[in-house]
This record gives sequence, structure tokens and C-alpha cells, in this order.
Amino acid sequence: MKISYTKYLPLVLLIFLSLNVLAQNGSIKGTVISEGKPLPLVNIAVQQTKFTAKADSAGNYLFNNVPPGTYKIQASAVGYKRIIQSVTVAADQHLTIDFDLVNVQNDLNEVVVTGTLKEVSRLESPVPVEVYTPAYFRKNPTPSIFEALQNVNGVRPQLNCNICSTGDIHINGLEGPYTMILIDGMPIVSSLSSVYGLSGIPNSLVEQMEIVKGPASSLYGSEAVGGLINIITKKPKNAALISADLFSTSYGEYNADLAFKLNAGKKATVLTGINYFKYGNPVDHNHDNFTDVTLADRISIFQKWNFQRKHDRLFSLGARYLYEDRWGGEMQWNKTYRGGDQVYGESIYTNRWELIGNYQLPVKEKMFLAFSYNEHDQDSRYGTTSYIAQQKIGFAQLTWDKKLGNHDLLFGTALRYTYYDDNTPATTSLNQVLSKNTWLPGLFVQDEISLSAKHKILAGFRYDYNSVHGNIFTPRAAYKWSINENNILRINAGTGFRVVNIFTEDHAALTGARIVEVPHELKPEKTYNVNLNYLTKMYSESGNFFGIETSAFYTYFNNRIIGDFDADPNKIIYDNLNGYAVSKGLSANMDVTLTNGLKFIVGATYQDVATYEDGIKKQQILTEKFSANWAVSYKVKPLHLAVDYTGNLYSPMRLPLLGPLDPRKEYSDTWSIQNIQLTYGGFDKFEIYGGVKNLLNWTPNKGNPFIIARANDPFDKNVEVDNPYGLTFDPTYVYGPNQGIRGFFGIRFTIK
Repeated sequence: MKISYTKYLPLVLLIFLSLNVLAQNGSIKGTVISEGKPLPLVNIAVQQTKFTAKADSAGNYLFNNVPPGTYKIQASAVGYKRIIQSVTVAADQHLTIDFDLVNVQNDLNEVVVTGTLKEVSRLESPVPVEVYTPAYFRKNPTPSIFEALQNVNGVRPQLNCNICSTGDIHINGLEGPYTMILIDGMPIVSSLSSVYGLSGIPNSLVEQMEIVKGPASSLYGSEAVGGLINIITKKPKNAALISADLFSTSYGEYNADLAFKLNAGKKATVLTGINYFKYGNPVDHNHDNFTDVTLADRISIFQKWNFQRKHDRLFSLGARYLYEDRWGGEMQWNKTYRGGDQVYGESIYTNRWELIGNYQLPVKEKMFLAFSYNEHDQDSRYGTTSYIAQQKIGFAQLTWDKKLGNHDLLFGTALRYTYYDDNTPATTSLNQVLSKNTWLPGLFVQDEISLSAKHKILAGFRYDYNSVHGNIFTPRAAYKWSINENNILRINAGTGFRVVNIFTEDHAALTGARIVEVPHELKPEKTYNVNLNYLTKMYSESGNFFGIETSAFYTYFNNRIIGDFDADPNKIIYDNLNGYAVSKGLSANMDVTLTNGLKFIVGATYQDVATYEDGIKKQQILTEKFSANWAVSYKVKPLHLAVDYTGNLYSPMRLPLLGPLDPRKEYSDTWSIQNIQLTYGGFDKFEIYGGVKNLLNWTPNKGNPFIIARANDPFDKNVEVDNPYGLTFDPTYVYGPNQGIRGFFGIRFTIK
């Protein structure tokens, strides 16, 4: 049979032309990463063409047979800033175009441990946990974490004395004794040392700060009634080789944070941090002959060791030492007047050291032994009154993390020992009514049950035996509903307890030879709490991110313990409240990140905190109804410049007056402190920053005839003379920092 090739000639020519065209086309490939790691499932599209793809599990993508021409390639993913790159493809050219996407919702992806004592994504935690990183607090730099907390919604550092600046941390309006402060999960900061324990922690060593609002006693025991703050220090492997942060203010304050790490042999890494703060410039802008701001000289040294073990088991040790010398008083005061009645001053020497550790047991099961110990020695003089106190706290906790099917179990046992002694009538006249040594052993169990991908339940129970108060039970429950990837609903309910510590640094209450009287056996304070939390995330097509988190909270207290200083001027009578107390309210946080470099963080809280006794409601003193805070940031990338505008706002609060003739305001005005900062980061290893604090120049003395009662007679030697209001010397009328407008300038240096 004769074959005719001519009829196949058109087909051969068509194949040849097609192959020639394919040979002239090019290709585009690349990898998508974020924060140095491959990012899968990213949408890659060549605009105005049919070329689209998704990055694979390794972040790779590929487009073949791309005709020559100029194109715009877009990479986009939910929660990441969209990137568009222009490329020109020549004939037979094979391009590699990589993308590095910026996560616009890092705060929601943080790993948290505080809510459940386990490392878990913040979005997966059934307990709502707020996370704050050092970058957030750098928007308004402060010399201590105590002051930095003024930037957190629903959390307020409360000063309790105009002269010595002692204070505590309020969460949702509840006073300091109801807030537990943890460092790396260890309860080493107690009621005696709240303000001192939060001072001197080098900010450069803080990895993140986690805040849980509402009772957490089922996991953490006593004091975790109003909430808890867990300060998590950096792991040495994540820290910079050397870092420093130095700044000063026009008030004459100087603060230095230094940190460095080194290898101690082949199996240990050491991270060391040093904080030094100095303020020695007395000022008296309100002209009452008393220092407006407490003077201080403080040094803190922190060191953390991480040891490498088989199977990557954890073993870390940390220690901190703090010494502080602070004083306030009449402008002419110096240390020769300490404890005397010639010139009034309040002088406090603090020595404190802490040890914390976490050791994973060498067994197949996931078991950890955590432990801490601290000693706090204080030598204070408030005029002629001395307050010399010593406190020791030892803590150990063994946990077993076990997964069985859809159950994520946690078993634990803990032991806490507290020793306290001072030279005041509060301890010297107890006559065995209360012990200086308190033991608190406990057992707890927690079960996190995954009903499905969207529904999760957490149930927990704790039993403690207090050597003074006996048996204490604290259950809790939580439910998390992941409606979809952008909406989460959480409901938490539980109980809390606080074992009273009647020992206090409230020097105004403990002056004189008061006798401590405990007429009845004191019962532990108990709380019942419910919290409803809703989180929603929204994204625009251009990559803008909007996150809103709202909470409604309600806490009921019974057996609340109060000290009665009014019934008998010669006694302090401690007893349980014949009634109850309630803290309730609403809070909301909004996080907006725009692709043009603008970022908003705004929070607001409305709260109602009051006691109810004999049918009478009494608003809690020094507690605002409404508060708000914000941080507005903008980055001008071509200039390497960042602008941060931060501030807070507080509604009126009831203040501590001395009597019906006291001319000072019964309620504060609405007040606000606002700050602005510029940061230049155009250098290789360091950045400089500066700005203005308290732009409105607000101080609490405005609108009042005086702040400190009888500042002209601090030793009450002439209370019968020229005293039309019938007052005695009193420095406790304080609700905000008495420091006006001031400039600041600093420099940060980092070698990674």
C-alpha cells in the first residue's frame, strides 16, 4: 500500500510551529515564606491572565508556559499583607520570584500557657488570654512593668500613697490583693511586694505578658481571684546576643536595661539581664513642700539558664536579685532625718531575691516539676513609724500532661509555704490567733475535651487544704465554639478563693499602738464568676485586618474580709463582710492593621464594683466606672520612622476623704494621660527614640486646694491650731501619677 505523506504535511507543520512557540515561552517559580518559615496555601496569581496557583506544603509554586511580556504577580493569604511584584518574562526565560508575607495578626497567633498551664495557640485556648509583647510596651517606654500596665485595657496600676508611691494592680476594678502576679508561671510576687516585685524586671528579657481576667484559682490557687498576670521571660536561644535600652527624661530619670547571652559549655545557655533606675531630682511643682514624685535608686540582676538534655527535655533555672532605696517627703529631707520627728520623710529599703525553675522528668510521660522560692526583706520608716517586715514564699508544683483520645488531661499537685513577720501590732499581738507560717497543699485536675473541630469543653477542679482555714474547693468550666475561622465564642465560669493576709504595708492604718482583734474565725473569701467572650476577625481584599474582642464579666464575692479601723481607734478589727460584693461590666479591644502602615489598638471597659451590706450599696473607693486606652502607630518606611501616639482615659472615681469638712473633691474629674513618640530605625544595629509624656500636663492636684492633708504639720504637733477642716496629716488621697509633662530620649542597641 502506498502512503501519501503530503496529506500529513499540514499536521506536521502545526506541531512544529507549536513546539517553536512553547520553546519561546518562559516560566515563573518561587517560594513563599513568612517570618523565615515556608507558608503553604498562599494564593498566587498573575494579574489579568488565567495563571493562578496555591503554594504547596513547602511554600513553593510554579507557572509553566508563560508567554513573553510584563506582568504583575500577586501573593495573598488570609491574615497576611498582600504583595504585588512586577516582572518581565523574556522568551525561554525561567524566573524565580519569592515572596515574604507579613502577618497582620501576630497577636492572635501567639502561643499562650497561662489559661490552661499548657502551650497552645491563643486562638485554640478555651480560656481567653490577652497577650502583650515588648513591642507593644515600647510604644510608651517606662522604667518598670508596674508603670507599663497603664497601657492595658481593664488593668490599672493604682498608687496608694502620695509620698512613697506604693501601689497595686487593679484588674476590672478589683484591688491588688485579688491579682496574682507570676513570673514564668511561678507565684513569686505577693501582696507585700507587688509594686517592688514588678519593678526592676529588665524589659529586654520579657518575651511576652499574658493576662487572664477573672478567677483562676482552680489552677493557680489563692490570690488569683480578680485575675492574673504572667510575665514570661525569654528563652536564651531566642534572645539577642547583646541588647541595651537606655533612656532618660527631662525630670532627671535615668533607666538602663542591658542583656547578653553566652554558652556555658556545650549543653547550657545563659541569659543575663541588668536593670538600673535612678531618679534623684526632687521637684515640688504644686508647692506643698513635699516631693511630687518618689525618688529611687534601684538595681536588679536577672539570670536564666537553659540546659540541653536528651530528647529535648526541658530544664531551666532563673534567679533575680533586687535592691531599692526609695524615699519621698519634705523637700529638705535627707537620710539623717530618717525615723525622726524633725523633717518628715518616708524611706524604704528593699532587698529581694528569687529563684525559679522548671524540670521535665526523665520519663516517657510528659511530666514537669516547677518550683520557686523568694525572700523579701523591707526596712521602712514612715515619719517616726517603722515598718520592718520579712516574707518568704516557697512553691513546688508537679504536673502530668496526658492525652487520651479526644481528652487532653492535666493532673497536678502543688505545695505553697508562706512565712511572714513584721514589727507592727498586726503580728506582735496575734497571740496564736493566726500563724506566721502558712502551708497550702493542693491537688487539681483539668480535662479539655474536643467534641469536634468546632466545639471544645474544659472542666477543672482543685482541692486545697489551708493550715489556717481548712478545706477549699474551686471548680471551673469553659466552652469554646469556633463558629468559623474568623469567629470564636467562649464561655467561662468558675469559683475563686483568697486566703486573707491581714499583714499589710498600709502604714496609715498601723500607726500607733493598735491592737489586732479577730472576733470570729475568718473564712476564706470566695467568688463565683462567669465570663462571656467573643472574638471576630475581618479582612479586606487589600489585606487590611480588623480584630474585635468583647467580654462581659460578672463576679460575686462572699466572705469578703475587711479591716475596721473606725469602730475603735485603739483596735484593728478583722472580720468577714456581713453581706456580699459584686464586680460586673463590659470590655472591648479592637485591633486594626492597615496595609498603608497604620495600626490602631483601642480598648475600653465599663465596670460597676460595689459592696452590699444591710441592703445598702456602696461604691468601691478608687474605682472608675469607665476607662479606655489606645495606641495609634504609623510607619513611614522610606524615612525609617515610626510614630506612636498612646494614651488612657478614666472616668471619675470616689476618693478617700477624711471627714465631712474635708475641702478636697469627693470624686475625681475625668482624667487622661497621653504620650507621643518618634522612633528612627535607619541604622544597622541600633535605633533612637524620643517624645513627650503626659502631653496634657495633667496632675491630680488640679482643682483641689491641696493633695496631702496637713502637709504643713506632718507630725500632727499642731492639729488644735489653725485647722479649720479638722484634718490630720494624710497622704492617701491619690489616684493618679503626680508627674507633669516631660520629654524623653533613648537609644536601643541589638546584636543578634
